[in-house]
Amino acid sequence: MWPEGDHTQELLNNAKEGDDHAAGQLLDRHRDALRRMVEMRLDRRIQQRVDASDIVQEVMIEANRRLRKYLDDPVMPFHLWLRQMAKDRIIDAHRRHRASGKRSVDREQGMVAPAAMDRSTIELAAQLCDPELTPAAAATMQELQRRFQAAIETMDDHDREIVLMRHFEQLSNQDVAQSLNLSEPAASMRYLRAMRRLRKLLSEPSDEGDFA
Repeated sequence: MWPEGDHTQELLNNAKEGDDHAAGQLLDRHRDALRRMVEMRLDRRIQQRVDASDIVQEVMIEANRRLRKYLDDPVMPFHLWLRQMAKDRIIDAHRRHRASGKRSVDREQGMVAPAAMDRSTIELAAQLCDPELTPAAAATMQELQRRFQAAIETMDDHDREIVLMRHFEQLSNQDVAQSLNLSEPAASMRYLRAMRRLRKLLSEPSDEGDFA
């Protein structure tokens, strides 16, 4: 999901040498990945009030302002630096819109459609639900998609986050470990445990009433 690292490093080097065009390119090429990352994590009710693109734009403005300091001391890979700022913005949005009061999102009843799932996600769901199910068959199964989406949403926050990071964002175990301040073995174990829990959720009998 995130842009490949070699070209990013080239742009970082040029930006550090004072190339403003390289700095602009660096931010622009991460915009789409950042938007997808934000969309994955914004509560669906909050998305009725807060547009993911607005959060991304705020992150771009902040990143542009702080870029020189980052270039002088890159404490983490550039994409992790950007996503950390985005996570802070998402937390702020959740706090603002979940605050008590008449306009709290918890008082609203509007529904939005589940997030779209690409082919790789459907294939993962099929593998976890039924290893013998072919990808071609899985891709046509709306029920599988519904169950997978529901399972992801009911997972513990820590489990859901690491599944999103490893599978949906396609971050390496090293990236995950650095982002979560874990050792690489600990990050790997947390991911494996989360996947086992996800498999268990998907293996449980589906009750239509649970997901209505």
